Amino acid sequence: MTTRSADVAVVGAGIVGLAHALAAARRGHRVVLFERDERAVGASIRNFGLLWPIGQPEPTYTRAMRSREIWVDMLKRGGAWYVESGSLHLAHHPDEQAVLEEYLASAPHAVDNGTRMLTPAEVCDRSDTVIPDGLRAALWSPTEINVDPRQAIPTVAKVLAEDFGVEIVFGAAVREIDLPAVRTTAGDWRVERVIVASGNEFQQLYPDVFDASGIRRCKLQMMRTERQPEWWALGPTLCAGLTLPHYRSFAHCATLPAVRARFEEELPDHLAAGVHVLVSQTVAGEVTLGDSHDYGLTHDPFQHDRIDDLVLEYFNRFAVLPRPGITERWHGVYPSLPKGATELVIEPEPGVTVVNGLGGAGMTLSFGLAEEVLETW
Repeated sequence: MTTRSADVAVVGAGIVGLAHALAAARRGHRVVLFERDERAVGASIRNFGLLWPIGQPEPTYTRAMRSREIWVDMLKRGGAWYVESGSLHLAHHPDEQAVLEEYLASAPHAVDNGTRMLTPAEVCDRSDTVIPDGLRAALWSPTEINVDPRQAIPTVAKVLAEDFGVEIVFGAAVREIDLPAVRTTAGDWRVERVIVASGNEFQQLYPDVFDASGIRRCKLQMMRTERQPEWWALGPTLCAGLTLPHYRSFAHCATLPAVRARFEEELPDHLAAGVHVLVSQTVAGEVTLGDSHDYGLTHDPFQHDRIDDLVLEYFNRFAVLPRPGITERWHGVYPSLPKGATELVIEPEPGVTVVNGLGGAGMTLSFGLAEEVLETW
């Protein structure tokens, strides 16, 4: 069999691999990307489809905004659906409002991008999905973008191939990396550098690297509703108080422990299951709801109705849909690092870079991270 050649090989066609293939191709490298499945079916298509800069503190907020710019370019190139929807963090209790106000006072990067507090009346002007009863205030951020991941990820792959000349080989598992050789089930290649973005399959290549990192897997459960009426649109993506303990952007707030303490008393089952509720929309008009968080190296493959019930119970506290019926339920699994680490970028041998462990922020951060990684070459 003839050995083919490229400058850079990328392993994995999830969003992390796609982003690094783009960054390499934009710098003039000939890129081949290997994906062991016939199409991307992992965490990159099982998420909310939210680009969520508001969840990131500096300096990863700046990385997220850089990613946002690249996302918009790729979506426009591919003609994919997206909405620059912004987001609303809803506050129904004084301690939740205190966290949002403290965050706003301590996050000039977000303020500079238009983040501000809204009154209940202003919230209702922006969203007819929010239940006004008991609403005290909301944090409005204009930077969030809603995509449909099941459309957006294939679109990025298509644009990489058509606009940037990336050769994408689906159904090809990488068996061995021994530079300059990369041996796959679809043949051998000769390359100068390799980026391993293997996502949840991190035990296949360089398992010792991942074992030393303490990486683990997070299992989450999500749902989609039936298609909403054509006249209806979600508008801003939504979340509420349970989201505040989840994202690192609020972790510095001195007012946050009071929120968590109240939830430990009032919603212990939600906290135990790692439930916080985000609401987004799809290109076809369905609404995506979730999710939960269960961390470990190995998870059972089963869905648990009690977790979905917790998500729906909390959602029904702050929002209402014209058609609330659930038509799809699924779980996803993504790699996550301990102790708040945002990514694993390491060279296990010369010419090979492993990139993994972006947790639940892969859609938000990958394009920006890829630019940073390639700038070091």
